[in-house]
Amino acid sequence: MTKPLSVQLYSVRDQLAADRNDVLRRIAGIGYGAVEPFDPTSDPKGFRQVADDLGLTVSSTHAYALLSREPAEVFDAIATVGTDLVIIPGGIKEEEFTTRDGLSRTADLLNGLAEQAAAYDMRIGYHNHWWEIEPRIDGRHALEALADLLAPEVFLEIDTYWAAVGGADVPALLRGLSSRILALHVKDGPGVKEEPHVAVGQGIMPVPEILAASPDTWRIVELDSCAGDIFEALAGSHDYLTELSAS
Repeated sequence: MTKPLSVQLYSVRDQLAADRNDVLRRIAGIGYGAVEPFDPTSDPKGFRQVADDLGLTVSSTHAYALLSREPAEVFDAIATVGTDLVIIPGGIKEEEFTTRDGLSRTADLLNGLAEQAAAYDMRIGYHNHWWEIEPRIDGRHALEALADLLAPEVFLEIDTYWAAVGGADVPALLRGLSSRILALHVKDGPGVKEEPHVAVGQGIMPVPEILAASPDTWRIVELDSCAGDIFEALAGSHDYLTELSAS
């Protein structure tokens, strides 16, 4: 079955704080079939009820909380929210991606979390930024070197925009890491760290080539920041990706 388009809810974090249920209704109304929470511990039962009522699947969830809170509490919340893909989206020092020792420590952390997640029938993944791409270890992007150290069950969620900003040939990166990748953050913009993002298809990213390089993964739209109306940008992204998949 084709996976529905998803939205990383960090894109609408301010609106979510004001009225979660209205935000989820608007996302479903645009036509998205899934969402990716960034804090599954925030009222998981209430979140699941609204998502179910709207027919929204939970594609995956980010879980910073696993780095600071009791894991059992976090995994229980994630089970309630309703996904088995649990992603560490940061919280590891950037310097850890500049040396082999740092990569070994990072792999040990992720592999240890994966062992704990397995008891809940869940998998641990890691989401990149530019700082896991810019450093080179023996001529390879640090993220590629890290992948060699990860247990087989640990997956990657590739943020395609930050991979490009970090200097990667994104389609080539995706092809090289294909066995590890279960999800993509699909985003667009000018390719500059400090500039706001735009609707997918309206920036510099080679989106068709990127999606072709990773055809079976979750596509999760995210805008870290947006100069215009965020819901218009989400709608434009949905329209572009829907038309692209139909062509």
